[in-house]
Amino acid sequence: MHSDNTDHHKMTTFLFIIYLILLTWIVVFKMQFSVEALMQFTSFRSVNLVPFQGTAVYDGILDFREVLFNVLAFVPFGIYISMLKQNWVFLKKLAPIAVVSLTFEISQFIFSIGSSDVTDFLGNTFGGVIGIGIYFLFRRLFKGKATQALNLLAFLATIAVLIFGLLLRFGVIQMEYLT
Repeated sequence: MHSDNTDHHKMTTFLFIIYLILLTWIVVFKMQFSVEALMQFTSFRSVNLVPFQGTAVYDGILDFREVLFNVLAFVPFGIYISMLKQNWVFLKKLAPIAVVSLTFEISQFIFSIGSSDVTDFLGNTFGGVIGIGIYFLFRRLFKGKATQALNLLAFLATIAVLIFGLLLRFGVIQMEYLT
């Protein structure tokens, strides 16, 4: 492997690890910074196995924002897995996305943090599929520079999410304004 490609692979791997840590913090730990704050999400344990019902429905209306958030949160997963495993076929790329999503849902049930919902699983997995598609488009548009372009975008997005997390942590942004 050429040194330039190795450097890009290392950068992609580093950004992917940061993404997975942030994704876990967002999905499983509900963007909380303390166990005490996380405890507000541990009052119930539920499982919804009917798509687009249950926890995504409020007053009989599907909350598309929650579904959209789940989709968007996993788009980078599809991009990263495609960048790191370019030779894998589609289903092999999809498998780790689905496994991580399922692991998150099971973890929420086991630790009684939020609820486990098939709608979340489907949204997460669909987001990964979109990410795989975005990578495919970038490969078509940027040819040999797709990884460079995506790493730059991923780096900028990572910085933005980290700044957002710091603003949350230090009280500049309040969670109740985001929902």
